[in-house]
Amino acid sequence: MPTSSATTDAAKSTNGGVQSLERAFDLLERMADAGGEVGLSELSASSGLPLPTIHRLMRTLVACGYVRQQPNRRYALGPRLIRLGESASRLLGTWARPYLARLVEETGETANMALLDGDEIVYVAQVPSKHSMRMFTEVGRRVLPHSTGVGKALLAGFPDEEVRSLLARTGMPAATEKTITTPEGFLAALDDVRRLGYAVDDNEQEIGVRCLAVSVPDSPTAAAISISGPAGRVTEAATDRIVPVLQQVATELSEVLASSGA
Repeated sequence: MPTSSATTDAAKSTNGGVQSLERAFDLLERMADAGGEVGLSELSASSGLPLPTIHRLMRTLVACGYVRQQPNRRYALGPRLIRLGESASRLLGTWARPYLARLVEETGETANMALLDGDEIVYVAQVPSKHSMRMFTEVGRRVLPHSTGVGKALLAGFPDEEVRSLLARTGMPAATEKTITTPEGFLAALDDVRRLGYAVDDNEQEIGVRCLAVSVPDSPTAAAISISGPAGRVTEAATDRIVPVLQQVATELSEVLASSGA
């Protein structure tokens, strides 16, 4: 009995998974990397899959609501992904909380976890400091990356041309008089992050507040953790003590996310 193309496409892949599912998720990730909207020929060029295969997979994703077809015939990420993303973000924050609590215990300052969502930073978890004077960022809050420590930590992992494109889309409004407002200045700051292994927000998002941040290595989605506190407490001397703790916790959190299959 001849094997249908659908059966062939659903065959097991080399790692034991279902090939059509692997391909569908790969296409969704390629769409996200391309800004959320692509044409079939672009997907074919980037994935190496033949157009008929891509068309069949996209038709299924459209029927399920995970992709929608635009009037210009291009394909865009669909609204059903929002619910999945929000649930995953909440779960990620739940996994992170014990590690953020340890950061608070060891540094004395408020600890945060943030993700890069599109062109914005979104805070997904926080454990507040026990000090009466402490920083508070609402979970779910969205900010532009250029004025935050977590934004710098995350974007330091991207090529300069991608960072320039993001800054061109968002603009670089000044949150304070210390906010970096030029692409050249921001790219220079990212060079410092790569060289030092951590990022600093020195009164750039809020006057009187200093933040130290590191990316979570090998995170399934671009993530960073940070501590923030009054500039009078998060001093240069405190930085030398806090950064190794941040880096250690980020490494441990990375291992947990990998073992959870997140």
